[in-house]
Amino acid sequence: MPKIVDPRGNLTVAEQMKNIPFSIARVYWTYDVPSGERRGGHAHRTCEEIVIAVSGSFDVTVDDGRGHKEVYHLNHPYQGLYIGTGVWRTLEDFSSGAVCLVLASELFDEDEYIYDYDEFVDFVK
Repeated sequence: MPKIVDPRGNLTVAEQMKNIPFSIARVYWTYDVPSGERRGGHAHRTCEEIVIAVSGSFDVTVDDGRGHKEVYHLNHPYQGLYIGTGVWRTLEDFSSGAVCLVLASELFDEDEYIYDYDEFVDFVK
């Protein structure tokens, strides 16, 4: 995402269908995550997301269910991690004061989540 540098403070803009590859239906953020705790631990059937560390840092592990895992360390508020559908994600190692902002393509729907890893593997086959 663009980082507009200004001596008064930097600015970053997220625009749907421009630098965000979907229409944004929901925005949420996670904060005050206790040391050692994890967030995520699920996949989405249809929802796409951009995950941003707007403050502090944390790690995001993405897993395609086919044996490929990747860990991304997010610590810049102008960088977002795109997570498509059918990708297992786990967020951990939150720094003190970390804020995780998520831009989502879908409204919340409990049935859209996959919480069981074996079910997820069957889903992506």
